[in-house]
Amino acid sequence: MTIKVGDKLPSGTLTRMTKDGPAPVTTDEIFKGKRVALFAVPGAFTPTCSAAHVPGFLKNAKAFKAKDVDAIVCLSVNDPFVMGAWAKDQNVGDKIMMLADGSGDYTRQLGLELDLRKAGLGVRSRRYSMLVEDRVVKRLNLDEGGAIEKSKAEVLLGQI
Repeated sequence: MTIKVGDKLPSGTLTRMTKDGPAPVTTDEIFKGKRVALFAVPGAFTPTCSAAHVPGFLKNAKAFKAKDVDAIVCLSVNDPFVMGAWAKDQNVGDKIMMLADGSGDYTRQLGLELDLRKAGLGVRSRRYSMLVEDRVVKRLNLDEGGAIEKSKAEVLLGQI
């Protein structure tokens, strides 16, 4: 079952790279009582994700803040070391919280997994963006295949 607008995000734990190494972070810590722009990508360091998806949210970080968005979160089915290295590579600083869903458990809870085993990439996340207010999905933009049309930063920003 795929999460939809109006649904409450399930509880879960993701991982964030800190200066002291990987650290767990709960979905309550991220979303409870907050307005969050969440976007997910099939993989860190992949061409579209690195050239368009993250840069779009990074470029529009101030505009999201101006619309009372408390945080921008990027989620990927990668390990926290990869997400930490990608955060440095993309120079996100504190503008985007880069979160790892190492085994894809949270992505499966959302019903947003993408089976790329035939391409040798395992099970990843679909590309999407959503606006979450106090753990409730207010907007959800799902892309199909390798497209990045519906989930880009500018689309979500225009919906707020």
